[in-house]
Amino acid sequence: MKELICIVCPKGCHLKVDEENGWAVTGNSCPKGAEYGQNELRNPTRVLTTTVCVEGGLYPRIPVKTSRTIPRGLLMDAMAEVAKVRLTAPVRRGQVILPDLLGTGADLVASRDMDAL
Repeated sequence: MKELICIVCPKGCHLKVDEENGWAVTGNSCPKGAEYGQNELRNPTRVLTTTVCVEGGLYPRIPVKTSRTIPRGLLMDAMAEVAKVRLTAPVRRGQVILPDLLGTGADLVASRDMDAL
């Protein structure tokens, strides 16, 4: 039996997931909590949020994130790929920076606009 705190909503339900009984979840106050508890133990995923270098812009870095969750085990490899990125302003929010990051189907996209100086 594993214990987790649900992060899907602000309630922070204390979940118990029974791995030996079909991944049964208790302690959730909504169906999303049950789904989170099962997924977190079977195949944990996260949205990657970070920054990349941008030249010729108002600031030296721009925030980026993945367009959807990626397997948690790939986060460090994804960060290694993101560290290689160098952009040139202007950059627009939603602009795809790296398509299909590590074959996950998730694009790395800009999270804000960055005008050129």
